[in-house]
Amino acid sequence: MYSNDLICDILEYINKNINKKVTIDELVNEFHFNRYYIMKLFKKELNISIINYINYKRILKSINSLQDNNNNSILKIALDNGFTSQEYYTETFKNVIGVNPSTYKMSLNNRMIAVKDSDLIVKNLIKIETTIEKINKYYHKRNPKETKSLSIFK
Repeated sequence: MYSNDLICDILEYINKNINKKVTIDELVNEFHFNRYYIMKLFKKELNISIINYINYKRILKSINSLQDNNNNSILKIALDNGFTSQEYYTETFKNVIGVNPSTYKMSLNNRMIAVKDSDLIVKNLIKIETTIEKINKYYHKRNPKETKSLSIFK
């Protein structure tokens, strides 16, 4: 059984534009389907909402920036990873990872954080990576006749 081509096209579009603002309305205009149809089909096929998928991808990408030993501000990291403000980034980060970006960065620098926070970070990172891995497998089950030669998931 092959993956839905519309969903694969949406995944491809999101991943190519992950550092820009991607909205449901933009997807509607790009793919010419009703917003509720796109949202419902995406959720049905991937068991995650479009917004949550976008946030997962952006947060994972931002974690690489947090892990680098540079002194980029949280604001710069937020803006570099497609968030429109530091506040929205921090709120989303906390919702996805379980702690704010500063606490996460402290954990990377071997500073003391609560054990419960450390456990929560690990649990949430595993959840996100598992979800993204399932979505990547879904994308790669696309009909070979329809698959574009370049993969966005390499």
